[in-house]
Amino acid sequence: MKFFPDGYTPILSERETERAIKLVKDNFERELSGALRLSRVTSPLFVKAGSGINDDLNGVERPVSFEIGNMNNSRMEIVQSLAKWKRMALADYGIKPGFGIYTDMNALRPDDDIDAIHSIYVDQWDWERVLGADERNLEYLKHVVREIYGALKRTEFLMHETYSSLKPVLPEEITFIHSEDAEARYPELTPTERERELAKEYGAIFLIGIGAKLANGEPHSGRAPDYDDWSTPTDASHKGLNGDIIVWDHVRQSSLELSSMGIRVNREALLRQLEEKNAAGRKELYWHKRLLNGEFPETIGGGIGQSRLCMFLLKKAHIGEVQASVWQDEAREEAEKLGFRLI
Repeated sequence: MKFFPDGYTPILSERETERAIKLVKDNFERELSGALRLSRVTSPLFVKAGSGINDDLNGVERPVSFEIGNMNNSRMEIVQSLAKWKRMALADYGIKPGFGIYTDMNALRPDDDIDAIHSIYVDQWDWERVLGADERNLEYLKHVVREIYGALKRTEFLMHETYSSLKPVLPEEITFIHSEDAEARYPELTPTERERELAKEYGAIFLIGIGAKLANGEPHSGRAPDYDDWSTPTDASHKGLNGDIIVWDHVRQSSLELSSMGIRVNREALLRQLEEKNAAGRKELYWHKRLLNGEFPETIGGGIGQSRLCMFLLKKAHIGEVQASVWQDEAREEAEKLGFRLI
């Protein structure tokens, strides 16, 4: 198994890379905060097991858990993301429509793949914003996507200004494509192969409707039933108020997902999606009860991968060039033969 493209050489040295990582993160964080009017908040590394607050992702990943001896051995879980916690925080902070929060999220996902773009350590900007009365629709979702894409473009320009060898590659506009239409266009391809073809053609896409069953009876990809709204119809043949930002990675010559986001479930969507996923029992969990009782605002939110964004903007072939985690010995050895090391 090869971990790096043939002839790959990093553009930046290891020391330059460390400085560039900070520049990417500092600048994009400011751009995102300003574009969406988000205030930074402190977030938990772990939450109480059984509260319903932790993100179940696709519903099969195992959270890392431990017991606290001085709290009667209460079991805690390392967060997998903060999708549900953020919405609860917006309610508890009393954030008004048009404003929101963001945080540095650090998570462990031991069941994730370990390869050029995946790690068991996940670092991302988790953000959430309160919706206005008329914003729970597909057009507003697209508006927010364009704001985030603008922050990406401005950060890409700054990196080129600072390091002239980091040439900009993002197109002027991001292209919106529904997963239903992607399946109809490429019925013979897998979802991953569809993403690759579309990202290669357009440079940057937002793939809408992740989680609902398509015409072929299968979802494009799995989504838990209790954060993104993937089931609300947007017209006669399309569902979903969520999606992924995916770009074409010129170094790896493949697609790269940078963000998963969406308008969150309201009461009706939550009940519908729990039923579809055979998870109606979750209605009795603390977080779910609060939502069903109307204690949470309508929100939109998502996560943006910090290491993936750095990897993309710094033209890196492996996420281990910008993130400290565990990597296969074969990957480390291959990197050393090419003249650099994984962190």
